[in-house]
Amino acid sequence: MIGETDYEETILEAEIERAKESITNWMNYYFKNRWENQPYYPEVFIEKKALQGVFGSVCRTNSVTLGACKGYPSLTFLNDANNRFMKAEENGKIPIILYFGDYDPSGEDIPRSIEENIKRLGCESIQVKRFALMQHQVIEWELPHAPVKEGDSRTKNWDGLGQVELDAIEPKKLQRLCQDAISEYFDDNLYSDLNEVEVIERVEYKESLIDFVNGLKD
Repeated sequence: MIGETDYEETILEAEIERAKESITNWMNYYFKNRWENQPYYPEVFIEKKALQGVFGSVCRTNSVTLGACKGYPSLTFLNDANNRFMKAEENGKIPIILYFGDYDPSGEDIPRSIEENIKRLGCESIQVKRFALMQHQVIEWELPHAPVKEGDSRTKNWDGLGQVELDAIEPKKLQRLCQDAISEYFDDNLYSDLNEVEVIERVEYKESLIDFVNGLKD
């Protein structure tokens, strides 16, 4: 079923109160873009789409783009990313990918492939930094590992401990890793400066809306 047949009586007073609440929200809804005065333009890439929900909340809180590569990402995925990075670069930003993937031959190779392909597409300044899973994390957190897939052509040249999937890490720990990665490229002092400007501009924003509403009476 789509839509709803609304038959209840419309109460004028209730609609007025609802409109007042909406207007009040509009008056106070002014925020500077969190990254507008930051030097970096970050995006978080994860190997598996199944973990989007885990990483999504952290990325939304930090206003950072999240992309699921689903293994080696497609050319369309990479081309779209390249366009975003080049646009950010044109606006004076340093584009960077914060990567999270499995600990196995492919998981270690995917970041290299992403960086090479995006540079080939045009954004030569792109950086890809891998935050998980790393061998020292597998050892430190005593994560159980399985034999690597024999069908993977990269297995013969890989001397790792064994395959460990990113899913093996507890979700809250993954979220902390993601937050730490983003914070590494976020300047809190610059953000404080931005907040000071936001306070001043919010006053002007509110006054302009009040003038507009008052002008509707004419």
